[in-house]
Amino acid sequence: MRISTTSCLCPFLVSLCFIQRCSGASHHVPTKVPSKNQTKLANGETEVHHRPKRGWIWNQFFVLEEHMGPEAQYVGKLHSNSDKGDGSVRYILSGEGAGTIFIIDEVTGDIHATKSLDRERKTHYVLHAQALDRNTEEALEPKSEFIIKVQDINDNAPKFPDGPFVATVPEMSEVGTSVLQVTATDADDPTYGNSAKIVYSILQGQPYFSVDPKTGIIRTALADMDREAREHYTVVIQAKDMAGQVGGLSGSTTINITLTDVNDNPPKFPQKNYQLYVPESAQVGKPVGKIKANDEDLGVNADIKYSIINSEGANMFSISTDRETREGIISLKKPLNYERKKTYTLHIEGMNTHVDPRFSFLGSFKDTATLKITVGDVDEAPIFSMDYYILDVYENSPSGTEVGTVTARDPDSRNSPVRYYLDSKEDGERNFRIDESSGVIRTTQPLDREDVAWHNITVMASEVDNPSLLRHVPVTVQVLDMNDNAPEVATDEEVIVCENSRPNQVIQTVTAVDKDDFANGQRFSFGLPSHLPVNPNFTLKDNGDSSASIIARRRRYNHLTQELYELPIVVWDGGEPSLSGTSTLTLRVCPCQRYGKIRICQGEAFLSSAGLSTGALIAILLCIIILLAIVVLFITLRRSKKEPLIIAEEDIRENVVTYDDEGGGEEDTEAFDIIALRNPAAAEELKFRRDIRPEARSHCSLPHIRRSPSVELDEVDVQEFLRQRLVEADMDTSVPPYDSLQTYAYEGQGSSTGSISPLDSLGAQSEQDYNYLNDWGTEFQRLAELYEEAESDVTT
Repeated sequence: MRISTTSCLCPFLVSLCFIQRCSGASHHVPTKVPSKNQTKLANGETEVHHRPKRGWIWNQFFVLEEHMGPEAQYVGKLHSNSDKGDGSVRYILSGEGAGTIFIIDEVTGDIHATKSLDRERKTHYVLHAQALDRNTEEALEPKSEFIIKVQDINDNAPKFPDGPFVATVPEMSEVGTSVLQVTATDADDPTYGNSAKIVYSILQGQPYFSVDPKTGIIRTALADMDREAREHYTVVIQAKDMAGQVGGLSGSTTINITLTDVNDNPPKFPQKNYQLYVPESAQVGKPVGKIKANDEDLGVNADIKYSIINSEGANMFSISTDRETREGIISLKKPLNYERKKTYTLHIEGMNTHVDPRFSFLGSFKDTATLKITVGDVDEAPIFSMDYYILDVYENSPSGTEVGTVTARDPDSRNSPVRYYLDSKEDGERNFRIDESSGVIRTTQPLDREDVAWHNITVMASEVDNPSLLRHVPVTVQVLDMNDNAPEVATDEEVIVCENSRPNQVIQTVTAVDKDDFANGQRFSFGLPSHLPVNPNFTLKDNGDSSASIIARRRRYNHLTQELYELPIVVWDGGEPSLSGTSTLTLRVCPCQRYGKIRICQGEAFLSSAGLSTGALIAILLCIIILLAIVVLFITLRRSKKEPLIIAEEDIRENVVTYDDEGGGEEDTEAFDIIALRNPAAAEELKFRRDIRPEARSHCSLPHIRRSPSVELDEVDVQEFLRQRLVEADMDTSVPPYDSLQTYAYEGQGSSTGSISPLDSLGAQSEQDYNYLNDWGTEFQRLAELYEEAESDVTT
């Protein structure tokens, strides 16, 4: 098969020619296509020559994009060597765009493009061509693949996809400083012609900026551009294809360029001299005025620090910078006094905090101004001579005693008279008064240091001409001590005297207390009253160190004989004049442990450990008594409700007798007499008294046991009687079915041991040492003491 235009190739070459008619030029790309060679013989037969491989011709077609003609654009022609021109060969086309964009004449093999193509959308199409026998539909040629390329034309203008742009550049930049690079894109084929070759140029923004025609870099073109003169610039950049030639397409974009600030302007005060009026009543630390220097720069380049550079102004005033307004805030450091100084002159300097060394040639970035402050006269409250007063007065001084004087004056030039008052809201007004003209403070009543030692009052002063202006001053009055309180013995705890105390033994050391202060107290001497006879039990020793010792004068005390002793003690203080007081101490005798280690009575120790008062103990005892009464009443009522099942007095066959009286053993027959089992009526006749002491034969012999008549009965007879009664009770059907419990507390006929009671024994004095009983504990201490006392009495 061959594809051709109007000319044919050699008939001997089995080929396929793809021809494109475009601007009078055709392009051929040789390829290999398999084919079948046939030769017609003289006799009309056809000789078929079989060859192992056949030759193919490959080609590319080119078609112009954006074809706008009225007829379909001719692309090329397909032709097979089998085609004899008789129409027996049918050509078909398949692949991308076949039948829609590209159509083929089945008879002639001519290919046409029916639509306008856009290379920017699709650059080439891949198609397949095939020749078939029209009659048999057999393939005369195998499928052949070829490509149709869309040939570019300059139909796309350059574009800036990211525009418009925003850029900044510092003011006062040098010429040629890079600002921004812009890049345009062209959709045309950059490999074919100059359709995509772009050249940049500046349409607007000259002479301030320029652009590189090849790279699109925008640079400054003018030196010393000042932001304060002009801040914003608009630059228009054009991109043109076809290398900028006539007929090329172009596109443009806008760049908004802003000059950023640098510190190229020093601060300046609008004027050199300022005036300010400040009243003398202005508060210290509060702002009194403002001043501002102007700076044309922005941000940190316009930050200004203010300072007062002369000593006169710096001593009385301070200045700080407001970060938002960049103003200098002037504040007062010390109180103003119109009468002392009426004017002040301040030299104020404003200086940039961030200086750019590139512009040091412009000079120092600071400026100065002069501020004159005039102090205004204000009517002020009186001023006291002192910030506070401390006065004193002796206690017990009569009413009207002078305590002290406070003074105040009018600080104004008029020197108005001053009046004094006491603050009526304080309690001190009851004890003091002040002379409103002189300021003398006096007492209104005698004062007691022991009641209140310090009095705090407030004195107010006002001008006679202007009473609304008040000044306050604190006054503290100290009440001085007089020796007007007698000393007393300190009785913090009870004085305990052990029963086993010895003569000259120190019972307790006592001290004294005095309500007066240290100057008239804390030096005490002690003694016993001289008008009383000598105390036979105790004496007192002054230790010379403001304490005294109570000393025992006798051997042994007995709390059973006398538990409480009273000891009057006289105490003298060291004041001028000396005062004395008599205090009576109560001494309690208690049984203590050996050597007097414990000095708390057992009863009181229990009370103190329990933490109970006398009233609480009484209440507890009352509650216990009430509970016992309720229990007794309950038991009584319960017993009274029980009815005896046997009404007859003689019939005591069945009863319950409770015997819980230890009594006198066998001699006690009152609780139960066994003779009642025989004859109840005779029981009352045989009762014996138990309050009669049994006769004692000897203190060392066995005690005589007196037996009751019931016990002397025949024991065998009693057992037989009980057995008979038990049988009768079991066999009796007329009585209710209950049991009877009989209790007999028979302890036997006697004991082989003798009595241990010492009551009836003869008193032979023993010489035994009973000190070992003390080692057994506190329980045997009293027993040891009793034996020791008995032994001591016998010895005496």
